[in-house]
Amino acid sequence: MIKFWLDERHVVTVETDMPLEEKKLHLYTDGKKNSYPLFYEERVDEKNVHYRSPDMLPVEKGMTVEAGGDIFPVYLRKIVHDPAFDEEFSALDEELGAVAADGKTTFRVWSPLAESMNVVVNNKLHPMQDKRNGTWEKSFPEDLHGAEYFYKGMVHGEVKSLVDPYAKALTPNSVRGVVYRLDKNTDRPDRPPLAHTQDSIIYELHIRDATIHPDSGVKAKGKYKGLTEKGTVNKDGFSTGLSYIKDLGVTHVELLPINDFGRVDDFKPDETYNWGYDPLYFQVPEGSFATSVKDPFARIRECREMIDAFHEEEIGVIADVVFNHVFVMQESSFEKLMPGYYFRYHQDGTISNGTGVGNDIASERLMVRKFILDTVDYWLEHYRIDGFRFDLMGALDKWTMQEIAARCRDEAVPIIILGEGWHLPTALADDLKTTNTQAGDLPDLRFFNDFFRDTAKGNLFDLRDYGYINGKGRFIERLPQLVKGSADREEAVSPFTAEVVQTVNYTESHDNHTLWDRLEYTNADEPEEDRRAMCRLALGLTLVSQGVPFIHAGQEFFRTKLGEGNSYISSDRINQLDWEVRGKYDSDTAFIKEIIAVRRRYEVFRLRSAKNVRDRLHILSTPAPVFGFTLLEAAGDIAIYLNPTKRIFEIQLPSPGEWHHLASSVKDTRESIIGEFMTLEPYEFLMIKKQRR
Repeated sequence: MIKFWLDERHVVTVETDMPLEEKKLHLYTDGKKNSYPLFYEERVDEKNVHYRSPDMLPVEKGMTVEAGGDIFPVYLRKIVHDPAFDEEFSALDEELGAVAADGKTTFRVWSPLAESMNVVVNNKLHPMQDKRNGTWEKSFPEDLHGAEYFYKGMVHGEVKSLVDPYAKALTPNSVRGVVYRLDKNTDRPDRPPLAHTQDSIIYELHIRDATIHPDSGVKAKGKYKGLTEKGTVNKDGFSTGLSYIKDLGVTHVELLPINDFGRVDDFKPDETYNWGYDPLYFQVPEGSFATSVKDPFARIRECREMIDAFHEEEIGVIADVVFNHVFVMQESSFEKLMPGYYFRYHQDGTISNGTGVGNDIASERLMVRKFILDTVDYWLEHYRIDGFRFDLMGALDKWTMQEIAARCRDEAVPIIILGEGWHLPTALADDLKTTNTQAGDLPDLRFFNDFFRDTAKGNLFDLRDYGYINGKGRFIERLPQLVKGSADREEAVSPFTAEVVQTVNYTESHDNHTLWDRLEYTNADEPEEDRRAMCRLALGLTLVSQGVPFIHAGQEFFRTKLGEGNSYISSDRINQLDWEVRGKYDSDTAFIKEIIAVRRRYEVFRLRSAKNVRDRLHILSTPAPVFGFTLLEAAGDIAIYLNPTKRIFEIQLPSPGEWHHLASSVKDTRESIIGEFMTLEPYEFLMIKKQRR
C-alpha cells in the first residue's frame, strides 16, 4: 500500500509499508504539463516519509506523483487547514443541498477532496458533475419532493456513503435525506413586535420537559404539538404548558436544541432522553418530538405550528443552536465528505477539544462559516425563529458571529443573539474567540453573565459555596455592578461586557443543579420556607437588574431535578416540569408574575446604555446586608430592597411621602407606606413606587 498526501505547501507525505529508494520524485499537475521536484527529507515513522519541494506546491485536484514507474494520485489532506485551500475551493455562492423548485430538482454537495460523487435517489445511483470549485451537481427535470436520497462518493480512495449535511428533511433516525420543496406559505402569524432586544424576558424550555408530566393536561405530551395546545390545566385547574407561559408574561421562550440530534430513537422516544446537545443534522427538526415518525414532513410541519402558536400568543422563540461540535466526528457527514476540514486541529496535528466533547467545529474556515450562516438564514426564513442561543459560543470565531449578527439585522423585528462566552481551550487565538472580553467587537451579541450567577448563589462548581441570597448577604459589594448591568467601568475595574445591552442575567439554567437543589447543599439546615424565600430573592434580583433576565423553566415554582446536576440523558422523572407542584406554589408564581409585569410596564428597568443607567439608577444607603437601589422614573421613583437574612430591619426611604407597593415577597401589597421609614421583613424582596403629587 502506498499513498501520497499533500500536507503542507512544500511537503508531500508518502504513506507506505515498503521501502522507498528514490531520493527524487516529481509531482505533476494538469496531466504532466507542470512538474514540481520532490526531494527525500526524512522518515517520520515506520509508515510515513516526507518529501520536500523547493517550490511552493499548488493546491489543486488531480495532482499525481510518479514513483517506481507507476503513477499515483496525490490526496489533499492537512493542506485543507491552509488558507490557500479556501482561496482555491470556496464555493460561497453555491446553493447546496437538494433544491426542488419550478418543476425540477438539483442536488449539490461540496467536496473538493472527492475523486467522484454520486447521488442515490430512491435507491438509484446517478453520477454527479464536478464543477471544479469543489461542488458536485446533478439536476433532474422533475420535482422530487418526498424522494429519499443520499450521497455516495470516492474520497481519499475510499467509498463513502453519507446523508446530505444540508438536508431539510430526514427519514426516521436520520438514515436518509428526503427532498423537501420549501413551503412558501406566508399566511402565518407575524413575529411578535419588539422595540429592542433589551425588552426581552427569556424562559428556557425543553420541548419534552414542558408537557410530558402526567398532570400537564396536554394531549400531545412531549411533542411539538403539545406546545400548541391552549387552555390546558392540571387536575386542580391551574394553567399549564403554553397557557401558563403566556400568563407568566415572558417575551421569549428559549428552546433547548430542536434540530436533529443523537441518542434518542425516533420510534421509541420514551425509552431514552436527551437535552439535544448531540447534534446530527442542523437544518432538520428533531424527529422524536413529532407525532408521526414515518412522515418525514411531520416534524417540519409541527415545529412550524409550534412556533406559530407561540407567535399567536406574542411570545418569541429562540433556538438553542450547537455549532461548536458534532455528536461523533468520524461518523459525521462533514468528516466523510471533507476529512479534516470542518474540524479544528492543534499545530501538532491533534484534534482540538476545547468543547470537551471530542471535537471543535472550525467556524473560521470559509465553507464552515457558510454552512453556519446558511443554517441561520434557513431557520430565520423558513421557521421564523426570533433569536439564537449559541451553545459554547466562546469556541466560535468572532468574525462568523459578526456575519450572523449582520444577517439578523436584516429582519424587521429585532433578533436576539445570546450565548455562552466562556474562554475555552480550543485551537483558536484568544482574541478571535467569541468571549465576553471581546464584547466591544460584538455589539449585537449578549453573553450569559456567570459573574451575576456566582454572586447570587455562590461558585457554580463548589456546591458548598454561598452567594448573596443564601449566604446572609455575602458579596453585597458586588450588587451595584449586577443591578447596573455589569458594564459600568465606574462600578467595576473589569466590567463583564462592553455595554449594558450585552448581559444576560441568570441564577439557574438547564446546566448543573437547579437553585432549589443547590440550596439542599448550602442551606440544608434552613426551613423550607426560608429556602423558598431565597429563591424568590434570586429571581427577583434577576428580573430587576439591567440587561436581559433569563429564567429556567419551573425556577419560579422551585424546580427540582431530585439532586441531579448533569441531567442531559437522565429520565423524564428527573427532567420534567412538575405541573402538580406548580399549583402548590401558585402564590410564589404570582409574585414573579408581578415583577415581570412591573419590568415590562416601566422602561427604566430596560435602559440601553451604561450612561443612562448612571443617570437613573442610584444605590441607596441601607443597613448591611440589606441592599437597595432606586430608579428615577417620570411617573414616580421606584425603590427596590432585598433582605437576605432572618432579621427585621427599619429602612429609611429615599424620600418622605406616599409609597405604593408594586410587589413584595411577604407583604400584603394593597397598603401604602406613608412617611419616611418602613419595616423590611426577613428574606423580603420589595418594590415600591413613590406617588407623584
